[in-house]
Amino acid sequence: MRIGIVCPYSWDVPGGVQFHVRDLAEHLAAAGHEVSVLAPSDDETPLPPYVVSAGRAVPVPYNGSVARLNFGFLSAARVRRWVHDGAFDVLHIHEPATPSLALLTCWAAQGPIVATFHTSNPRSRAMIAAYPILQPALEKISARIAVSEYARRTFVEHLGGDAVVIPNGVDVDFFARAEPKAEWQGGTIGFIGRIDEPRKGLPVLMKALPRILESLPDTRLLVAGRGDEDEAVEDLPAGMRDRVEFLGMISDEDKARLLRSVDLYVAPNTGGESFGIILVEAMSSGAPVLASDLDAFAQVLDGGEAGELFPNADAGALADAAVRLLSDPERRQALRAYGSRHVRRFDWSTVGSDILAVYETVTDGAAAVSPDERIGFRARFGLARD
Repeated sequence: MRIGIVCPYSWDVPGGVQFHVRDLAEHLAAAGHEVSVLAPSDDETPLPPYVVSAGRAVPVPYNGSVARLNFGFLSAARVRRWVHDGAFDVLHIHEPATPSLALLTCWAAQGPIVATFHTSNPRSRAMIAAYPILQPALEKISARIAVSEYARRTFVEHLGGDAVVIPNGVDVDFFARAEPKAEWQGGTIGFIGRIDEPRKGLPVLMKALPRILESLPDTRLLVAGRGDEDEAVEDLPAGMRDRVEFLGMISDEDKARLLRSVDLYVAPNTGGESFGIILVEAMSSGAPVLASDLDAFAQVLDGGEAGELFPNADAGALADAAVRLLSDPERRQALRAYGSRHVRRFDWSTVGSDILAVYETVTDGAAAVSPDERIGFRARFGLARD
C-alpha cells in the first residue's frame, strides 16, 4: 500500500505528534508498505529518507503551547505537488483542525483520507470560531481516529461526528531492553519534558522538591529537556539546587536508559494533554509512575492501577506521594509489574494493526465485505457515509 502521512508540526522541534508520525511511518515501512511523510522543517534539519520537507514553520500559540506550523500559498503548492507525485492509496493527516499542512492536504486531496486528532481542549475558542472554514475540508475525511477518549470528546463537541479511539504507539521492547545507567540510579526521580513550558509541570515538581528532600535528603531529580535551567531552579533554596541534574536534550536511547534507571518517574503536567506517551514509555521501561490526575493520564494509567495519581497542580500532594513511594520498594515493584503487563496494549504490534485496519476499510478492503460488515466497520471507525 502507498501511504502518505502529513505531520502538521515542525520536524526539527521534537514533540509527541512528531514522534507518533515517525514511529508509525517506520512501523508501516518495516511491514512492507511504501510510506512518505510531509512535514515542515528548517533547511539544515537532517531528515530521514521517507520525510519530504514542506519548508520552514512559524511559531503559533496553540492549546497552551507554541506550535511550529506551515501554512500559506507556497505551502499549498508544495502539498499539491506531493499529493500528485505520491499517487497514494490513502492519506493519513494529523491535526486537520489546525492551520497546517494537514488542512491544506484535506483541501488538495481527492482520494481516501484518514485523520488523527490529538488535541484535548474542551473549550477551544479557536476551533469553534474556525468551524465554518474547517467544515468543507473535514467533510472529505473518510475515517477519524482520536488518540484518547479525551481527544475524541474534544472532536465530537467541537466538530461533530465521531472517531474511533486508537492510542499512540510505543515500541515496548525498545524501552524494556535498555540498559540502566549507573550514575542515574540510586534514589532518583525522573522528569522529561520542555523545561520552559509551564503546562509540562516542572514548576510544580520544583515546588514539591524541598518537602521531598526534607524527608529523603539523598534524593536526586534528573531533568531531561530543553529550556532555561537557571530559571527552573530560581525558586529552589540554594542549598538544594545541587540535588537537581539537568541532562539537556537526550537521544531516544538515553531516554530509555534514563527511564530504566530512575526509582520513580513523575509526570506533573497541568493540562493540554490528550494522551501521555511519556507514561507509556516509562511503564515500558519498568519505571514506577506518579502523575497528575488529568483525564488523559488517568486513562493511560488504567484509573491509577498502573501508576499512582495526585491532584493536578498540588505540589504538597505530589511531595507526599513521592516520599511514600520512594520509601516503599514493594509498592514500586507492584507498580512496575502491573505497568509492564498493562503497557502491551500500546505496543506498535497492536496499534499499527488497528491503524492498518482503518486504511483497509477506507480503500479496497471495504468493498470485499458484505453490506452488514461495512456498516459495522463504519460504526467502529467513525466513517463518513456513502
